[in-house]
Amino acid sequence: MKESDAKNLLLLDDDESFCDVLVRALSRHQFNVTACHCIETACAVLNKNEIKFNYAIVDLRIGQESGLEAVSKIIKFEPDIKIVILTGYASIVTAVEAIKLGAKHYLTKPADINDIIDGFGKEEGDIETQLANNPMSIKRLEWEHLQKVLQEHDGNISAAARALDMHRRTLQRKLQKRPVKH
Repeated sequence: MKESDAKNLLLLDDDESFCDVLVRALSRHQFNVTACHCIETACAVLNKNEIKFNYAIVDLRIGQESGLEAVSKIIKFEPDIKIVILTGYASIVTAVEAIKLGAKHYLTKPADINDIIDGFGKEEGDIETQLANNPMSIKRLEWEHLQKVLQEHDGNISAAARALDMHRRTLQRKLQKRPVKH
């Protein structure tokens, strides 16, 4: 296999058991997977320059770190890499930012392995995407607003809490909850 044909994939997720399952599934699809559990380790692997990564799967929340930051750093090392964001904490704001930063696709967990692999080929939007039948719930709107304000303050929880006129610990508690469905 020529290097240009290699399917080298960087997997960045702090959940080690989830990574093990995903590595096995991706290996069955002929991907050579390197799993990392923090941004620092992923950057060290990329900095070694021993492997040319064509693909990456990045969790949006890597411990206390942001997958958005990881996307930005990964693209600096590998400008042509195709990145799919996986998250259990989806929001409109983070989806938009992930795509702006260079991710090809944004999927919520749990995601089917075929959907993840198909996500690498997303070059254009899909006009067939189904529109929501109902408006978002108040709780979901609150979640989206908190994400937007946090993003506007570069992920600084204290600054976002001040902007929201909310106690920092209250904001942290709200952000740790899984987002409610629409």
